[in-house]
Amino acid sequence: MSTHELYTIPAELSTWDVEMTGAARFTWEYDDGRDRMLALYQKGKDKQWDSVKRIDWDIEVDPYDVLGVPDTTLAIHGTPLWERMDRRQRDEVRRHNAAWQFSQFLHGEQGAMICSARIVESVPDLDSKFYAATQTMDEARHAETYARFLQEKVGLAYPINRHLKALLDSTLSDSRWDMPYLGMQVLIEGLALAAFGVMRDVTTKPLPKQILAYVMQDEARHVAFGRMALRDYYRNLSDAELREREDFVIEGCYLMRDRLRGQEIWENLGLSRQEVGEVMECVDRSEYLRLFRALLFSRIVPCVKDIGLWSPRLRQAYADMGVLDMAGQSLDALMRQDEEIADRLDAERFAREEKERAEEVAGTIAAAD
Repeated sequence: MSTHELYTIPAELSTWDVEMTGAARFTWEYDDGRDRMLALYQKGKDKQWDSVKRIDWDIEVDPYDVLGVPDTTLAIHGTPLWERMDRRQRDEVRRHNAAWQFSQFLHGEQGAMICSARIVESVPDLDSKFYAATQTMDEARHAETYARFLQEKVGLAYPINRHLKALLDSTLSDSRWDMPYLGMQVLIEGLALAAFGVMRDVTTKPLPKQILAYVMQDEARHVAFGRMALRDYYRNLSDAELREREDFVIEGCYLMRDRLRGQEIWENLGLSRQEVGEVMECVDRSEYLRLFRALLFSRIVPCVKDIGLWSPRLRQAYADMGVLDMAGQSLDALMRQDEEIADRLDAERFAREEKERAEEVAGTIAAAD
């Protein structure tokens, strides 16, 4: 089945072409490079996995209850509009919300694959090229995984959100080699990593939990890569150059915040213009979604601070968004937690498989007796 048959809103049949500028940089320095970057590269090689084998695709998924979370997580829950809906309409709301979330994850992963390939091409240091090459493979695997989940388990997809598309356009069309790092590794990957984490922790369904945990294990390394490279580089930039990067971060964060509103979901559910307006007011007032949005910046804000972009104007922008408190989060602790959760899921799965094999052998022996 073509993915275009799954889209709720017609998507462009042709490719989306982003005109890119800048140089492809070769380096003739083949020394060992930075120890910490090479250690991350080694980890990237060691942690490669196959989504066909590592994920249990036989697990059934209810497309009308993909994550198994309470309806109170929906912005319109308890409103007159929600009360007017029958069971079928509420099922569709749940399905479309899940399809939209995982569709944006999918499009973001393709963007990350292209950005990491762009980093391989444009970054001047060989150790960074090495790591970005492993990330390109990671992102291909993630896109493959989310595409399969949408196609086989949800049966519905959404085109790329216009705010995400705008940030990808700005990231890829900039000629400066550090901008794919800043736009993708810090902003897009940082927000995606936090979103994956919230959903991983709240879902009661085993298949999405597996997918999100295993993808996060990779993404934590990607954000660490961006931190390492940009922290080293930004130490030597002028005030004017740092201000340009801060402008990019501020604009990008507002785009990411607005992407989370998901207006196209409600426009596609057959609601009137007035009802869509009412829903968006609910989205903006929702206490749950306010907390959710704040949590989604838990990886971005401390990373931006860590790489050296922390002027009063940037702090004020985060204060206006209500996410300045996230600056105190420990990215290293969060990354360790992401790895431990994925490893624990693996251990639990291997233990179940070992138990099933032992029971099968015991059954065979008993039958022979």
